Order: sequence, then structure tokens, then C-alpha cells
Amino acid sequence: MKAAITLNRRFGIPGEIEFRVGAHGALAAEVANAHGTAAIACQGAQVLTWAPAGQPAVVWLSPAAKFAAGKSLRGGAPVCWPWFGPHPDDPAKPGHGFARNLDWEVVETARLGEAGRVVMRLVPGEAQRALWPHRAELTLAVTVGERLHVALATRNTGDAPFELTQALHTYFHVGDVAAARVEGLDGCEYVDKVDGGARRRQSGPVTIGGEVDRVYLGCPGEVAIVDAALGRRIVVTKTGSTSCVVWNPWAEKGAKFGDMGDDGYRKMLCVETTNAGDDVVTVAPGATFTLATEYRVAAL
Repeated sequence: MKAAITLNRRFGIPGEIEFRVGAHGALAAEVANAHGTAAIACQGAQVLTWAPAGQPAVVWLSPAAKFAAGKSLRGGAPVCWPWFGPHPDDPAKPGHGFARNLDWEVVETARLGEAGRVVMRLVPGEAQRALWPHRAELTLAVTVGERLHVALATRNTGDAPFELTQALHTYFHVGDVAAARVEGLDGCEYVDKVDGGARRRQSGPVTIGGEVDRVYLGCPGEVAIVDAALGRRIVVTKTGSTSCVVWNPWAEKGAKFGDMGDDGYRKMLCVETTNAGDDVVTVAPGATFTLATEYRVAAL
């Protein structure tokens, strides 16, 4: 593919960062080093996979995921921007915004010791301003080392402030979601979207026994997915966020998607680093706001 050849000439690092079209059909930067492997798609700047050395994948991509222009692949870490979920005033506008459906520009790759970094940029054009009438520039920097670090920076290039909701909508791979739990949200209030937006308070760890779609509020701290089936703990830390979404579609809704694979819902759990619900960000003219998250794995 011509685009991959051009990107490899400009940004490839032999043996460490290569651009190619994977089996899923998406053009992606594939990163490999002593610490593990990852792939980041050029469409949507979507992290597709991350697997630490000697570990099963931590970031889950559906085995049935297939690339389509203008549509994020099922799994990975889609970038929801500049709004999270349905548009607050116009449900006809694309869900989760438009950033995940557009091609991003690769602007940098680098070797950082034993780690590798890929940086992509998106500047919304006139077609996007018809949906969201502001001027901004986004960069997504992904660093693949002992940990996976993802930073989404929004710079306001206009002359008026704007509000923003957003998410790094990460699908984590678990051995069996029914045997997994999420720790670190005990006592937090949440909006239960499965139950019409009812507000509740979490008691103990979050467990999954059916469809779950919750926006947790007032939770800036660390959370962890405790995965008994794979014998590991996936720790999620973040900055620039006081909310968190936990989501699993369960069997009936998952089957309707058509791209989750057989029983795919049992192998994934979304724990999303967000500015969602009451966690709305205002970005002043000339200012930059960064939403960042980091993942690490420990044995149980």
C-alpha cells in the first residue's frame, strides 16, 4: 500500500515501528520492543492492541473487527471527541463525536530508551465545524514501554472558549468478564444508563452479570480490573479526568453489533478514562487541555 510505504520512509524505525495494513484491513503503526507490542490505526488514532511481553493482549480487539472508512473498529481504544455519547442537543449528529471516524496525520515517531512513541494529529475542517463550530487541534501521543501511556491533547486555536466531553473508550481483554471485577470505585456516585439515567452509589467492587453502562462521577483516582481467569490485575491511572465509564453490552446487545465475535462480550470490559456526565471541560482560547491515561499489569 502506497500510504504505508510513504509513512515508513518518513516515520518508520526499523525493527521497532512499522506502518502496515493488518489482517483487520486498517493502516496502522505497529510498535514492537523488549516490553511488548502495540498497534495504532491511522484512522481515528485508535490504539488497536497492546500486549506486554509474555502476556495475553491487554487492549482487546474483536476477532471479527473489519476496517471500514469512517467507522471505528470494534475494540481497541476509540477516541470519543468532542462529545461523549449522543450529542447533547442533536441526536442526529454522530455518536461519540467525529474524531474516531477521521484519518489522522502522523507527525512523530521516536525511540525513548526501550520504549517507542507514536504521535498523530487531527485538525477538524469545515465539514466538522458544521457539526461543532469551534477551532481546535488534537494530538494523540501513545508511548509503548513497560506501561502503555496515552495522552489526548486539545488545543483551542479559536478566539472563544468551548466546552468538551470526551473519552478514551478502551476495551480491556479479560479471561471471563463474569469472573472479573473493577476496584477503586467504591463509594462513587454513578449514572446508570441501563436504568434510564438513575443515580446510584457504588458499594464494593463493580461486577458484571448483565449489561452494564455506568458513568462514575467524582473518581479521579486509580482503578483496577482484577481478572481471576487470567490471574492478573490491570491498573488504570489517569490525569485530567474525574469521571470513568464502565461498560459491557452483554449477550443480547453484543450480538446485535455484528462485529464482536462469538461470545466476544465475555472477553472484554470497557473501563474508560473520560470527561463525561458532570465532568465537562472548558478550554480557553490558546489553552491546551490534556486527558491522559496509563495502563500497567501485575500478577494476582
